[in-house]
Amino acid sequence: MKLYSRSQLIAVSVMAAVAAIALTSFIFIKFNTKAPAADLHAKTLQIPADVNDDVEAQTTFLEQNAGQPSVRSVSDNSPYTQDEIQNINVYEACAESVVNINTQVTGVNWFLEPVVQDGGSGSGSIIDKRGYIVTNVHVIENASKIYVSLSDGAQYEAQVVGQDEESDLAVIKFTPPAGTVLKTIPFGDSSKLKVGQKVIAIGNPFGLDRTMTTGIISGLGRPVKNSNNRIIRNMIQTDAAINPGNSGGPLLDTSGRMVGINTMIVSSSGSSAGIGFAIPAETAVRVVADLLKYGHVNRGAMEISIVQLNSAIVQYADIDISSGVLVSAVTKGGDAEKAGIKGGTQPARYGNSTIYLGGDIITKIDDIKVASLADYFSALEDKRPGDTVNVTVHRNRKDRILPVVLASQQTD
Repeated sequence: MKLYSRSQLIAVSVMAAVAAIALTSFIFIKFNTKAPAADLHAKTLQIPADVNDDVEAQTTFLEQNAGQPSVRSVSDNSPYTQDEIQNINVYEACAESVVNINTQVTGVNWFLEPVVQDGGSGSGSIIDKRGYIVTNVHVIENASKIYVSLSDGAQYEAQVVGQDEESDLAVIKFTPPAGTVLKTIPFGDSSKLKVGQKVIAIGNPFGLDRTMTTGIISGLGRPVKNSNNRIIRNMIQTDAAINPGNSGGPLLDTSGRMVGINTMIVSSSGSSAGIGFAIPAETAVRVVADLLKYGHVNRGAMEISIVQLNSAIVQYADIDISSGVLVSAVTKGGDAEKAGIKGGTQPARYGNSTIYLGGDIITKIDDIKVASLADYFSALEDKRPGDTVNVTVHRNRKDRILPVVLASQQTD
């Protein structure tokens, strides 16, 4: 056993103490010094006034600006979790841009006199600082007066700019007082969404202003039939709670961009059941741009008169298929006639109108099966005048494909 002198023991003790202090300082510095948080703050994606009047510019603008975050970064010293702060920031960035919509409709009383009654209610998103709001058609349907309520409690009367039943989208406008600065919600790029991605809904369910719910995208590309018997394709399915009053409100990504417009739920009870649907922003941008420019959607159409097949028509006309759309008449000199589509020649009474039997039966447009009128209109929903579609028709018990150039859709 080796012996040490008193001076040696003191020296060793001092060296050990210095080493311990140095090690403690190193650990403290390493684990308490954090890198600065990345600055995610960027300008909000707005819709310039000149873009609103140009369909191509609107689409180009979305492509160039999609991906710009509009929500601030998280403070390192926050007492909330990362997920909570994400939710809080989205709400703070977007809640003021969500409006509560209430309508009045004209009815009749027991004496058959016209009276004003309360209509429906829903939500909308301010998309332009001049007071333009996007919502659903069914929110403002049959309204004689439309009122929008802002986050500060102020209420204004709004007018319809345009509406499109095919997509269930409408644009309304109110005039804000001079000096009022409205906050808007930017459109996002719905084509880049993924199943499982987190989304946030803000709306006014049951009249409870600016209620926020969260969830994920449960499915994409869903074809859903709405209350007007129209099939809306490419719908976003989400499990974020959506209830009556949420219709027309925004479905947001975690950067505060509107990737969809909440439209409907599927529920036996009429309330949220974990299955909600939103119109994708990709559709909304196209439709809104047309509504702002024309007051309607400049959609391509075939110049024909059509009737949906049913068992009575099939049996009476001895048709060998049971589903499809019967071409009753073709506009003379139109593109459909030039493409070779044939109308009927045998007049028959159908309800209160006359149809013509013996014409072509449309069973498919491009790659979309057409079994009903809803399918037919859905297949043409995103088509423009001048587009060419391949139409499969059933004639003389055989199928043939005819390329048809679409004309402008007639509007009332």
